[in-house]
Amino acid sequence: MRRADRLFQIVQELRRHKLVTARRLAEALEVSERTIYRDIRDLAASGVPIEGEAGVGYVLQRGFDLPPLMFTEEEIEALVLGARIIESWADPALAKAATNVVAKVEAVLPEGLREQVERTPLAAPADHMTVPLSVDAAAIRAALRNRRKLHFYYCNAEGRASERAVRPLALAFYGPVWLLIAWCELRIDFRAFRLDRMRDMTVLEDRFAEERGKTLHDFVAADRARQRERRSRADA
Repeated sequence: MRRADRLFQIVQELRRHKLVTARRLAEALEVSERTIYRDIRDLAASGVPIEGEAGVGYVLQRGFDLPPLMFTEEEIEALVLGARIIESWADPALAKAATNVVAKVEAVLPEGLREQVERTPLAAPADHMTVPLSVDAAAIRAALRNRRKLHFYYCNAEGRASERAVRPLALAFYGPVWLLIAWCELRIDFRAFRLDRMRDMTVLEDRFAEERGKTLHDFVAADRARQRERRSRADA
């Protein structure tokens, strides 16, 4: 790894974590701790606001950022492929946003990296099986951002219909199916709803505040606990 790339990666690690030790940086970058101490010293001397000391750890002061021009080839591939997958699988509004993101990034990249965007040989063809939706996925995303409740009718895998009012928590893609993770006020529990089985959805005026036991964090914790329990039963 070139030294310039290593210095950039050190800053990236400091941005990701509140406190990073030299040992952790050395292990991540596969260099000695002495090299990290020297790099930290040089970064600080060049104006990067790093605080800390050897044996304790280092912190990057809040507010410091790097211009969005420094991408590795793999990062560009990840960006382009991610955008192409969204263009192929998401709703039209999100697909258009993905196209715009790549165009904006491409416009400010140096010429060599701009050519890398155009040459990236990764694709997500549009001629795949899709599950038609009768609900507006963009409206669901807006409800997620604004913490507005949703009302809709739902038909489960057995064909049983029900009326639901939920607190939307997240959208998850399990190609070719999109799932809405929500707190269901009918079942008084977390539920995952397939968007293709939802009908007559309305975004309600009711806003909801985060409540302990009803958040996405709580859902993830409960889901992990269920997975551990299933693995434990399988092992037994």
